[in-house]
Amino acid sequence: MPDLTFYKGKRILITGHTGFKGAWMCEILLAAGAEVTGYALEPVIKPALFELLHLAERMDSRRGDIRDLDSLLSVFQEKKPEIVIHMAAQPIVRESYQNPVYTYDVNVMGTVNILECVRLTDSVKSFVNVTTDKVYRNREWEWGYRENEELDGYDPYSNSKSCSELVTNSFRNSFFGDRNVAITTMRAGNVIGGGDYAADRIVPDCIRAARVGKDIVIRNPYAVRPFQHVLEPVTAYLMVAAGQYEDRALAGSYNVGPDEKDCITTGKLADLFCEIWEKKTGHRIKWVNLCDNGPHEANYLKLDCSKLKKVFRWQPKWDIRTALEKSVDIYLDEGENLSVCVLEQIRDFQQLKK
Repeated sequence: MPDLTFYKGKRILITGHTGFKGAWMCEILLAAGAEVTGYALEPVIKPALFELLHLAERMDSRRGDIRDLDSLLSVFQEKKPEIVIHMAAQPIVRESYQNPVYTYDVNVMGTVNILECVRLTDSVKSFVNVTTDKVYRNREWEWGYRENEELDGYDPYSNSKSCSELVTNSFRNSFFGDRNVAITTMRAGNVIGGGDYAADRIVPDCIRAARVGKDIVIRNPYAVRPFQHVLEPVTAYLMVAAGQYEDRALAGSYNVGPDEKDCITTGKLADLFCEIWEKKTGHRIKWVNLCDNGPHEANYLKLDCSKLKKVFRWQPKWDIRTALEKSVDIYLDEGENLSVCVLEQIRDFQQLKK
């Protein structure tokens, strides 16, 4: 975990704060005493963790589209952020096949707009662009991709995020060589955690099926993914943002994902979910393999996170079983105690020594 005392009183601007990862990040930063401003569209997924946690009542939550440069720039000029974390995106692979123009518009031009605002705002000292493990050209090999591998995502979502990486590097080279602004891109593996309700994601799909007593449908049970709890990448983003604020030499590109033993198939993840669900609820469920002939998705994907481990002495903390147990706990406690449960998990994660 980063030393969260660094964030006390810091002016932070987060794009995409109403999303799943954004809500967890806002909760952490508010607990740390940061001055948090968010810029995002209204949550389109219901229920939304951001709303369940009543975060809009506890921070400066602005509604806006990152494709609207004038609106975005006005918020930058008003709030004068010191640290900017860019998470707003169209994040679903299958959605990108249905709406490729929208996906590229948000994920590429949205990044251009954010970087232009950073360029025009002297107060910004640290910028982190959150991308994805899917930015790499997938060769279906069994070892993890490293930060110096070729960027060439296959589908419109993955490719648009590859473009976002290239845009960031171009702005870094063209405009920030003599500026005291540290710029990093972070490529996170597949994230799980309580409060995610997006379509076409394995744990939300498991939860929806389990709650109504139906079989869980798994499209590709043999696909290997770098699953990790949401607190792993979110705290890594904060660690890097704080580190490069103090030392620009730490800026660059970093993978953040689980250790080798926790890169498992979606079928194995579904097995673990069924086991944990039965243990916690007493209800037995199962999953079925049902290919829906959907669009292409990679079968094998891992990340090599040795750079983040070496530079920041970072290590993942929760193994896949713990991550899934913690996720289910949040889904089972969506009432008045939800905020307490989320904060307890954040504190548990902070205090855990690896």
